[in-house]
Amino acid sequence: MIMLPIALTTAGAAALVNFWLSWRIAELRVSEKISVGDGGHPRLIARMRAQLNFAEYAPVVLILIALIEAARGFQLWLAIVAGLFILGRILHGLGMDGWQLGRSVAMLFTAPVMIGLGLYAAVIAFW
Repeated sequence: MIMLPIALTTAGAAALVNFWLSWRIAELRVSEKISVGDGGHPRLIARMRAQLNFAEYAPVVLILIALIEAARGFQLWLAIVAGLFILGRILHGLGMDGWQLGRSVAMLFTAPVMIGLGLYAAVIAFW
């Protein structure tokens, strides 16, 4: 039996999203001949910020998913929340390239996921 299948799947998906975000940066660096820093290039700055934003949210959300799953076992709602988080992070990456709707929807997914998981984790021991 696989331990923490939701956390494992989400961590794998997060690794792929992180790679995709870094690949987009690398492609732009090559095409614009910017090997170090951002060169003042707005699109590169935005892509770098998208990856950093991912790096800011993903570890906390992944830890919360794993701990909640460990405490309560497999729960369909947790799998759905994890999927929304990953989808939100993909939309954010696209949104940072100028698709404003993607950025807005991403935050509609990400903020409630982080707040909800945080609140649930904070009170789970008392139930």
